Amino acid sequence: MADAHFEHPRLAAVYDPLDPDRGDLDVYAAIAAELGARHVLDVGCGTGTFALLLAGRGLEVTGVDPAAASLDVARAKPGAERVRWIHGDATAVPRTLEADLATMTGNVAQAIVGPDDWAATLDAVHAALRPGGHLVFETRDPARRAWLEWNREQTYLRADIPGVGVVEHWVDLLDVSGPLVTFRGTYVFASDGQVLTSESTLRFRERDEVSADLAAHGYAVKEVRDAPDRPGREFVFLAERPAG
Repeated sequence: MADAHFEHPRLAAVYDPLDPDRGDLDVYAAIAAELGARHVLDVGCGTGTFALLLAGRGLEVTGVDPAAASLDVARAKPGAERVRWIHGDATAVPRTLEADLATMTGNVAQAIVGPDDWAATLDAVHAALRPGGHLVFETRDPARRAWLEWNREQTYLRADIPGVGVVEHWVDLLDVSGPLVTFRGTYVFASDGQVLTSESTLRFRERDEVSADLAAHGYAVKEVRDAPDRPGREFVFLAERPAG
């Protein structure tokens, strides 16, 4: 079940306007070019921003996401017909896909909190990659304790969205239990006063833990990079499905 800010139609519709700076996706686009990828599987594609960016550059793209409302937004965007959209998690992707590259951008990897779900995701992506294909994703360094900044004072924003009106949004930290961090997003729509909330949980995995998980599911970790948009705060994993 996807979180409300991805699944609720009213929240999915304002997701992009409330997060307009997606410069972080340039990193993934550059990696796709670096690896010479021609077919990309975008796991957790959401409203389709990255999938459509790649499709616009001539790549074959498959986007998969469990949130139907987010996929509705994606399918309504210009160029959406260039992307194959799949409603579901990574296990819904055909094993015959033969993608060159699979990506999990933003918080996608951390939003897969259950060990069984994480294992199933890694297995499903491995099966969907061609031999020699790569999986690339980011995860925040737990030592930096990013959640300490998840409060109204530091996250509040107010946006006047065409066709929607003014929307206020902020995040409040709810709980930190070991590697699991839970927070609540609040959205206030000025047009009618409606207040909607969405609770989310992320799993903060240690670098060695992620490397071990990847190895256990048949990947070879080729490189762990620093995230250019959050230097010193995130790891970007490049893992390969070995050929042969």
